[in-house]
This record gives sequence, C-alpha cells and structure tokens, in this order.
Amino acid sequence: MNNLKDLKIWNKAVDLTTEVYEATSSFPAEERFGLVSQIRRAAVSIPSNIAEGAGRNSAREFSHFLGMANGSSYELQTQLIISSKLNLLNHEVSERLLGHIEELQKMTYSFLTTLGFKSQSSDLASPN
Repeated sequence: MNNLKDLKIWNKAVDLTTEVYEATSSFPAEERFGLVSQIRRAAVSIPSNIAEGAGRNSAREFSHFLGMANGSSYELQTQLIISSKLNLLNHEVSERLLGHIEELQKMTYSFLTTLGFKSQSSDLASPN
C-alpha cells in the first residue's frame, strides 16, 4: 500500500527504537529479562506494526495496525516512566524518549484521521 521508507512515522519509530535500545543497554543485568525485555519488545512493536499495516491492502487494515502501534507506544511510555521512577533511566534521557513517544502518538492520531479513522484513545485523552 505504501512505500515504507517514505513514511515519516515509520522512520521516527525506527529512530525511537534505536534510542530505546541504547538507553536500556546500561540497565542492571538483573533487569535483562524484566524491564529491558519488555521495553525493547514494546519499542520494536511500534515500527513493526506500522510496517505491517503499510503492507496491507486497505486503509481499514492500515488503521488497525496503526492502532496497534499506538497501543505499543503507550505501553512503552508507561515502562519508561516506571524505569525513571526506579532511577534506572536518567531524567534527561527519559524526557527525551517520552517526548519522541508523544510526537509519535500525535502523528499516529493525525494519520488515522487522514485515513478517515479516529484513534481509539481519543475518547480517553486528547493528543494535545
């Protein structure tokens, strides 16, 4: 449906994932199978779902996968906030990553609106 490399949202999600991997590389070894694993899976899920949706045959299918990517972004956001509260992630890195996530969430909402669908989370909170 779309040329993946031309999708700004996908490129930003790939960049976010790379940054998340770098940020979690300094987490303690005991978190390797805990938060690090969860955080990385959520991060990878964002561009992966965007890619899968882009490869589908309809706007409805694409919107479904954009919704999945958005859900993963909220999961990642929560895990990074927890990591910050546990002092596993310094404040500056945390704020930068959370800012990137918020930007992706806004882009996803916009993209869904462009495709003619509203984000499911729009009923719960405005994207500001």
